Amino acid sequence: MARLARLYAPDTPQLIQVRFNRALASPHEPTPADTLDSLAAWFRDAALEEGVPVHGWTLLNDRLVLLGSPADKSAMSRMMQAFGRRFAARLLKGRAFAERYRSALLQPGAWVLQGLVWLEHLPVQQGYVDEAGRWPWSSAAQHTGVGTPGSRWTSEHADYWHLGNTPFERQARYRRLLEQGPSQAQVKQIESALFGQWALGDAEFLERIGRESTRRLVPAKRGRPRKEVTES
Repeated sequence: MARLARLYAPDTPQLIQVRFNRALASPHEPTPADTLDSLAAWFRDAALEEGVPVHGWTLLNDRLVLLGSPADKSAMSRMMQAFGRRFAARLLKGRAFAERYRSALLQPGAWVLQGLVWLEHLPVQQGYVDEAGRWPWSSAAQHTGVGTPGSRWTSEHADYWHLGNTPFERQARYRRLLEQGPSQAQVKQIESALFGQWALGDAEFLERIGRESTRRLVPAKRGRPRKEVTES
């Protein structure tokens, strides 16, 4: 079965997940802080080199998840390849990723914040920390104003800016969203879109970006098309 072409539409945020070929540590081992620090730096450098505005990101022992708006249809692929080359050459000495990265297009104003909350809440969901902002290898500390934020290099999406008129207001409102976490229904929809590599949004959004996207945005309906009955 031929694999799907990369999904892209201009000015449309992409949610990305790539799993590492080998986990950095098992759940029962100490967090490999130095390794995660290196991966975070290599990811930042790759994003800046390729000019991909990254709105949020999370590194775990087994994966990288991010939300960004690539400038062109190949920018995200170039960034992930650059990150993978650094990872493989300097750390693994072999294949970096277990598979191609998966991606989903998210509708601004409807799914961007939900996608951001989902990815920054993963360390809590996976049992790494009790509070998302205290996981050092993500953008959550910057968005919530808690923990220890690293150097700011990400590019906030407009949906985040619309949370408030001041940094404190935006951080407080987003912190409440992150503390609550995504609903089970949101997790199911996001993970389904990401696994299938589809777009997530309403009918108007899908129709609009469908005219400029690189391929079909949603799964085809199952089964054979119905035959039209003609009168004799």
